[in-house]
Amino acid sequence: MIFVTLEHILNHISFSIISIVITIYLMTFFVHEIVGLCNSSEKGMIATFLSITGLLVIRWIYSGHFPLSNLYESLMFLSWSFAIIHMIPYFRNHKNKNDLSAITTPSAIFTQGFATSGLSTEMHQSTILVPALRSHWLMMHVSMMLLSYAALLVGSLFSIALLVITFRKNIESFGKNKNFLIRSFFFSEIECLNENRNILQNTYFSSFKNYYKYQLVQRLDYWSSRVISLGFTFLTMGILSGAVWANEAWGSYWNWDPKETWAFITWTIYAIYLHTRTTKSWQGTNSAIVASIGFLIIWICYFGVNLLGIGLHSYGSFILT
Repeated sequence: MIFVTLEHILNHISFSIISIVITIYLMTFFVHEIVGLCNSSEKGMIATFLSITGLLVIRWIYSGHFPLSNLYESLMFLSWSFAIIHMIPYFRNHKNKNDLSAITTPSAIFTQGFATSGLSTEMHQSTILVPALRSHWLMMHVSMMLLSYAALLVGSLFSIALLVITFRKNIESFGKNKNFLIRSFFFSEIECLNENRNILQNTYFSSFKNYYKYQLVQRLDYWSSRVISLGFTFLTMGILSGAVWANEAWGSYWNWDPKETWAFITWTIYAIYLHTRTTKSWQGTNSAIVASIGFLIIWICYFGVNLLGIGLHSYGSFILT
C-alpha cells in the first residue's frame, strides 16, 4: 500500500512540476528570455525526470517486473524518454539547447497527462505478465522501442515545424509578388516607382527577417536529423533484440506479425530519411516530408496495431510490446 501511495505522490509531483515548466517556457517565449526563468525550467525538467524515474522504480519493486506491461506504464516510460532526450544537449553543453525544449517539454506533459487523466483507473493497475513476457528481453526490447518512438517523434515534429515555416514563407512570398504585379498593372508609373522606393526602405528589415527564418529552418533541420539518427539507432536495437526474443518465445526470429510488419515499415521510412540526408539537394524540405510521413507511421505502429488486438503481440488490452 505504501508503494502505491508513493507512486501517486510522485505522479502528481512530476505532473505539477512539468506544468510549471511549460508555463515558464511560454513566458520566456512570448515575453523575452529571462536567464533566471530559463535555469528554473531546466531544473524543473530534471526534477520531473527524477520523479518519473522514482515512480517507475517503485512500480518495478512492487510489481516484480519491469514496468512496461500495459499502456499506462508504456506512456509513463515514453514521458520519461522525452525527459531523457530533453537533457542530452545539456550534458553536452550545446549552444542551441533551448531549441529542443520547445518539442520535448510539451510532448512530455501531454503524454503524462493522457496517461494520468485520459485512462481509466483500472488501466493504471499493474498486471501480471503472461508467460511469453516473463523474459529478461522485456526490458531490452520494449525500452529500446519506446526510446526510439520518443526520439523519432521529437525529430519528426521538428521536421513538421520546418515544413510549416517553409510553407508559410512561400505563401507570403507569393502574396507579395501577386500584389506587386496587380499594382504595377493598375497604377501609373509614378505610383509604381513610389512602391519600389518603399520596398527599398524596408529591405534591411526584410533581409533581417528572412535571415532569422533561414537560421531557424537550419536549426530545425539540424535537430531533426540528429534526434532521428539517435531514434533510428534505438529502433534498430529494439527490432534486433525483439527478433532474438521472438526466437526464444515462438521459435522463429521473424513471423510477419502486424506489429513486426509496422515496425519494419517504420524502420524503412526512417532509413529512407537518413538516405536522403546524404544528398544535399534532398536535405531540408524533401527529407522533412519523409519524416512527417514517419510521424504518422509511428502512431500506427504504437497505437493502431494494438487497438485491433490481433497478432502474436496481442496479450491483452493495450499491452504494448
